[in-house]
Amino acid sequence: MNSNSPNLWLLAWRRLCTDRIGLFSLAIVAAYLLIVIASAIGLIASDWDEEIAINYAAPGFIGAQKALVNLDNFSKEVLPENPIDPLNDIIKQLNAELSVEQPVIEIKKRTTLPFGADKWGRDIIQKTIKGAQTSITVGLIAALLATFLGTIFGALSGYFGGWVDDIFNWIYSIFTSIPYLLLVLSVAAVLQQNGVINIVLILALTGWTGTFRLIRVEYMKHKEREYVLAADAIGASNYRKMFAHIFPNVSHIALVQMSISVVSFIKSEVILSFLGFGVPVGAVSWGSILDEAQNELILGKWWQLVAVTIAMGVLVTAFSLFTDALRDALDPKLKGFNSN
Repeated sequence: MNSNSPNLWLLAWRRLCTDRIGLFSLAIVAAYLLIVIASAIGLIASDWDEEIAINYAAPGFIGAQKALVNLDNFSKEVLPENPIDPLNDIIKQLNAELSVEQPVIEIKKRTTLPFGADKWGRDIIQKTIKGAQTSITVGLIAALLATFLGTIFGALSGYFGGWVDDIFNWIYSIFTSIPYLLLVLSVAAVLQQNGVINIVLILALTGWTGTFRLIRVEYMKHKEREYVLAADAIGASNYRKMFAHIFPNVSHIALVQMSISVVSFIKSEVILSFLGFGVPVGAVSWGSILDEAQNELILGKWWQLVAVTIAMGVLVTAFSLFTDALRDALDPKLKGFNSN
């Protein structure tokens, strides 16, 4: 049985290659991951927080603002205590005193950007890319950790049964009896402090139940199979039977479940950040951008909301389609199917 696993993965890859939608979705997901990596190492969006445009610069491709500031009259007193846009405040206060004969400096700010600017004049495209780095990283790491926990718990519960199974089922029942969003917010309230690590822990500690349920059932079936009984006959330890013999034959289930969890956790991170339990002040994610964008709609500034919605919608749709294709490709019925 264990020797069939390589054939399963080979058949799965061949079947996935025949699914055009699945491959196209995989290409989109891979492109997003490359963007995240490039952002993380500073190749792109490294200066996302620079104020390169005027407040709420509209979407467009041309335009720049030039401002003359008197150096002789520049002092700390003209700076407001809590400036939203210090440049505009300074210009307004010194405008009456400026003259062409006095020493000046020329400061340029764009009046338009391809996808516009936020209220601080930051580029929406770069801000969205930086937000993607946070949201996708959180989704991937949380999904990996949740799948790991669910697999370990499911393996222990399904393999040993008895009182071990009763304890894990009791914990599982507690977690699944509480509505997911309420459970996530409760754990977030307990941890209190905002931060990427805390978001990952919140999502992983509340999102392992789906993987646990599936892996537990598979281990209950596989522990009675001939190849496991043969391994037991030659003196293999429980650890070896669980993870060296059984796990390779159920690993495809964990992989599919992790793919499903990534989409769910990205959306959960957006919800948490939108409600104020997400990234800390000074960081940015898709959720924090949406939280900011809702207030801009009142002012008629729609471009930040549209940019993030498009970016998130494309990724979630592509990941969902890829997950469906992966699940079809890794159908357990293909285990006994031989290709010539």
